[in-house]
Amino acid sequence: MREVAFIKQNKEKWLDFEQAIFGKSKKNPDEMASLYIHLINDLSYAQTYYPKSKTVIYLNHLASAIYQKIYKTKRQEKNRIIYFFKTEVPLTVYHYKRYLLYAFILFFCCVGIGVLSAKYDQNFVRLILGDDYVNQTLQNIKEGNPVAVYKSGSNWGSFIGITLNNIYVGAKCYFYGFFVGFGTFMALLYNCIMLGSFQYFFYQKGVFWQSVRGIWIHGAMEIFGIVIESTAGFILGASILFPRTFSRMNSFKIGFKDSFKIFVSTIPFTIAAGFLEGFITRYSIDMPNWLSISIILSTLFLISFYYLIYPFIVYKKTLNH
Repeated sequence: MREVAFIKQNKEKWLDFEQAIFGKSKKNPDEMASLYIHLINDLSYAQTYYPKSKTVIYLNHLASAIYQKIYKTKRQEKNRIIYFFKTEVPLTVYHYKRYLLYAFILFFCCVGIGVLSAKYDQNFVRLILGDDYVNQTLQNIKEGNPVAVYKSGSNWGSFIGITLNNIYVGAKCYFYGFFVGFGTFMALLYNCIMLGSFQYFFYQKGVFWQSVRGIWIHGAMEIFGIVIESTAGFILGASILFPRTFSRMNSFKIGFKDSFKIFVSTIPFTIAAGFLEGFITRYSIDMPNWLSISIILSTLFLISFYYLIYPFIVYKKTLNH
């Protein structure tokens, strides 16, 4: 069957799904379950015969939404927070996995811009980081501890201050999505260029490995979190620019609801990164290599698994219900 005919044949049924999920149409759990089965069949058919079509994306979104409707009563009996992180966020991330891919591509490109800028312009790092910070870092390098800046202040004071600042940075990456995604792009661009130039600065001074051992103890979660928060910002912006089959207002409501879930899910990782920066990073210079590498790899694996692998696991379980 040609895709146009497939859409025409099922259009009214899918609109009924939309009303049941997002509109005022009320259906009992058995009716919702029946709709879900029909929708999964349509989705499987579309994935088989039109794998790169927007129809697959549309049906996938409806399937995720109707699944959450079906299990609404059941999940209220469970711990709401556990359900949110265990099922709701992964399904949402899976639905918007293309935006996550775009955010990572943009991240690596912009970090590369920062590296090249610092390589070919000696004053670029000072322009981005400021003279005071650069001068202090140069002094720390001379004294044998390139990341001594993380030793300033008390453990608890650093943890609280750093965490609040990181949440603020992440919130900007997300909420700037209201400017149809352009604000998010600019926020991510600045942070990535700063990261690239910052790391190249240490490379130029011959202390790249020492900086990696220190910075990425907390940076694995912190930087990865910024990419996720930017993803949420892009989803928000896209919901305004590209309403698809919905009205622009309904598209915005759906986009805001879904993107906000993803943004909120990053907060525990941001807090964890702040804790590591306040309590652990300051001792990186004294750690054996195996310990600092273990911390970096384990934190990177944890957040990578949650956002890159776990959503596919949850989605497959959803299809098998």
